[in-house]
Amino acid sequence: MPATRISVSVEFERLAVASRWVDARWQPSRVSYVDRDPADADESAAERIDAAGALERWRFPGQTIEMHPSEAEGYYLNLNSPDPRSFVMWRRRDDPDAEPAVYPVVVTLSYNQAARMMDGGEQVDSVPLDPDLRAMLEPYVAVHYKPEPRRKHKRNDPFADGAFVRDRHGDGKARG
Repeated sequence: MPATRISVSVEFERLAVASRWVDARWQPSRVSYVDRDPADADESAAERIDAAGALERWRFPGQTIEMHPSEAEGYYLNLNSPDPRSFVMWRRRDDPDAEPAVYPVVVTLSYNQAARMMDGGEQVDSVPLDPDLRAMLEPYVAVHYKPEPRRKHKRNDPFADGAFVRDRHGDGKARG
């Protein structure tokens, strides 16, 4: 089944910090729905929103969320958490003089996919889930999420069927 693609924009902010090692910290601040065809997305485009004092903000309008039916459990877990989130995997640019110094790589709404990326050593941060994205995610989960049926687990009983008889006297004779 093909993936459902949603166009979004990702905003990053650069916050000045008082540290002897770094002068700023980057973090995603918002993921919002953009009403456009995902095929028209230009992922390399970045636009400066504002640069004022301690805060600098950039928007990456050409991002796409791909929703796959196999990730339905991760979407379900996200929607049913106390604080649903959008997850952004991002990286720093190799060129230290490039502006902005960071860029988004993957945007997802799945807890499971975000956890796999973090397990792989990637930088993943979350932001609150946009209401428009939530409105798209809820019907998707309703159609694609099927809870796994609960299975009865049979315990191993070492004493069942006389398979295990304790030999207390060491003479090889089983005693009741």
